[in-house]
Amino acid sequence: MFTITDLEQLQAEHPEWQMELVDGNILVMGPSDFVSEEIGAELIRLLGNWVRPRKLGRVTGSSAGFILPTLETENGKETDSEKRNLRAPDVSFVRADRLKKSQRDFVELVPDLMVEIKSKSDRIKPLVEKIQLFLELGCTVGILIDPDKLTLTVYRLNQEPMALQDNEKLTLPELLPGWELTVSELWPPVFE
Repeated sequence: MFTITDLEQLQAEHPEWQMELVDGNILVMGPSDFVSEEIGAELIRLLGNWVRPRKLGRVTGSSAGFILPTLETENGKETDSEKRNLRAPDVSFVRADRLKKSQRDFVELVPDLMVEIKSKSDRIKPLVEKIQLFLELGCTVGILIDPDKLTLTVYRLNQEPMALQDNEKLTLPELLPGWELTVSELWPPVFE
């Protein structure tokens, strides 16, 4: 059973590894395929260009770690923070009022928006389960981007997922009033 301290030590020894701590197990994540990473970079750019000038919050990529609260307590007592999960969505947004100053550490909160981008080797079910966990813990919106099907699926707690594609527009009025994204803007361009 590994702890956050164990993960930090392993990360210090192997800074090139991207890891998550899930139920006491350290998961080493492989590098993303080029298309998935390009989509993530574009989404971060588009979100950041809207968020930063308006001072709405913080946008991060796949290396930002979030120490998640537990869904349950052990024997009626809060679990030790060392036993909690440390997860890193591909793209995250945290409202400014929830994180007024960045920390030089993992943050103990659930992002308001989390995005998973299916890479070539990913299976959909674990990605949806990760999104559902974040929603159950307090995340407002979860998004799954599937480059294979050219879809973007929006998840909200206790609502049916909403799949978008092509020229359909993503809006997140509860988090980013006025912001919109045409789904096709995310797909990597083809240069002639």
